[in-house]
Amino acid sequence: MTTYLWNPPAVQSLPVRGKTDRFPINRLFFVGRNYHAHAVEMGRPVDKSAERPFYFTKAPQTLVESGATIAYPPGTANYHFEMEMVVAIGAPGFRVAAEDAHQLIYGYAAGLDMTRRDLQLVARDKGRPWDLGKDVEQSSVCTEIVPLAQVVIAQGAINLEVNGQTKQSSNVDKLIWNVRELIADLSQFYHLQAGDLIYTGTPEGVGPVLAGDHITGRVEGVAEVALTISAAE
Repeated sequence: MTTYLWNPPAVQSLPVRGKTDRFPINRLFFVGRNYHAHAVEMGRPVDKSAERPFYFTKAPQTLVESGATIAYPPGTANYHFEMEMVVAIGAPGFRVAAEDAHQLIYGYAAGLDMTRRDLQLVARDKGRPWDLGKDVEQSSVCTEIVPLAQVVIAQGAINLEVNGQTKQSSNVDKLIWNVRELIADLSQFYHLQAGDLIYTGTPEGVGPVLAGDHITGRVEGVAEVALTISAAE
């Protein structure tokens, strides 16, 4: 029996709609600049014919469930929301063809990629990693997982409000790289495993939040996510 100096972290997990068993989290993958209008607003237009998707990761410990209240994080004066459709992987796959990618899908969720934008942009412009801007405690917000085994969602409204005011409004049919393409591409670099989550990218309209703000967002046919920002610690 293995003993440790202190108790190891608990397994991160999410509820599953209609089930008592929870979805254990393995890894969190995020797709950067996967809507044209958002890429333009970030000053980095994307040419799909000449580029492939790019990714960053966050620690599973950054995950919080929808409905949480989190403190405004340290080290930033420009904390941004990013509304995303999340794909939950339910089967292993490596070097998967796009036409077979649906076989890895367990379901979907709605999520928020909260970002210390000021720190991200400083790192980006200096050619440094984005970790301080992206891998932020309590910054990966996610709803329950909705089981939709082997279903490929190709269209559906995606939107977000802050204090009831619409900030993001688009459709997942505007993804530059669609769900099949993302799973296939990511599997060229990783042995995808059950429990991996893929945040598929955010549409245009990202912006800052302040202490006291309440965020709501949704992916049509999937789920609605909510988050409240409290004062900094």
